[in-house]
Amino acid sequence: MTLVTLPGGEAIWYKVTGDGPPLLHIHGSAFGHRNFGHLTPLSAQDFAVIDFDLPGYGDSRGDSRPGGMAGIAELVFELIEALPYEKVSIHGTSFGAMVALTLAAHHPEVVDRLVLSCFLARYDNAARMMRATWKRCAREQGMVAVADLTSVAGFARGFYDRPDAEAVLESIRDANSKTLPEAFIAGTETIEKTDLSPLLPKITMPVLLLAGAEDNMTAFDTAPSGFGMRRIAEALPQAELHVIPESGHYLVIEQPEIAAEKIAAFFRK
Repeated sequence: MTLVTLPGGEAIWYKVTGDGPPLLHIHGSAFGHRNFGHLTPLSAQDFAVIDFDLPGYGDSRGDSRPGGMAGIAELVFELIEALPYEKVSIHGTSFGAMVALTLAAHHPEVVDRLVLSCFLARYDNAARMMRATWKRCAREQGMVAVADLTSVAGFARGFYDRPDAEAVLESIRDANSKTLPEAFIAGTETIEKTDLSPLLPKITMPVLLLAGAEDNMTAFDTAPSGFGMRRIAEALPQAELHVIPESGHYLVIEQPEIAAEKIAAFFRK
C-alpha cells in the first residue's frame, strides 16, 4: 500500500496486487477501492491489479478536482504517470467507467485496453431522479443509509435469496462509511452534468463492455433522454459486449467470478 502525492496536492492511496499486465480499477461513486474487493483477488491471478481511492474516499486525501469528469480523469492520468508502467489497461465500473472512458478519449497514449461495466454515457431523467434521492439521503442520513438505498437498485432480485447476502450488504455499508458524503454528492452531480456520447468516436483501443441483465440503476436501454449500453456498443464497433444473466448493477460484487473470466478471456484474444 502506497501514498503518492499528485501535482494538485492530492494524496492518493493505491495498492498493487498480483503480477502480470497492469490493470487499473476505477471505483464507483460511493465505494472507494473496496468496490472491487471481490474481483481483485480473482483478477490478480492474471494481472497486476492496481486499486486506488479517489479523493474523499477511503484513505486518499484532497479536494474534488474542478473541471467535471475531465478534471477527475486528469487526476487519474496523473496517477498513471506516477506509476512504473508505460501503459495500463483500465476497468472502470459505473461512475468509474465514465472516468475511464473520458481518460481514454483524452489520453489514449497511456491506455492499452478498456473494460467498462454497468454505466451510462448520459443519464436519463429516471436515473437522475434516482440519484436525487441518494443525494438527499447522503445529506440527511449519511453514507451507511445510502448503502442500503443504493443496494435496492444495485442487486438482482435473486441476490437477496443468497446465504451470503447479509454479509455482502454489511461489507457495502462498511465500504460506504469510508466515503465522505460531500465526495459522493459531488461525484453524483458530476455524473448528472456529463454526456460522454461525443467522446465515443475518439475511443480506438479494444473495449470490453459488461452489463447486468437486471441492472435497474444504469439500464441497458434508457429513456430517450439517456444514452445506455446498447447505444454505447453500437457507437464502439470494436467493442465486445456481454450481458450477464442474474446480475444487477453491482456486477463486480454479485458475479465477480464471471466478470474475472470475461476480462481474462478478453485479454487472451
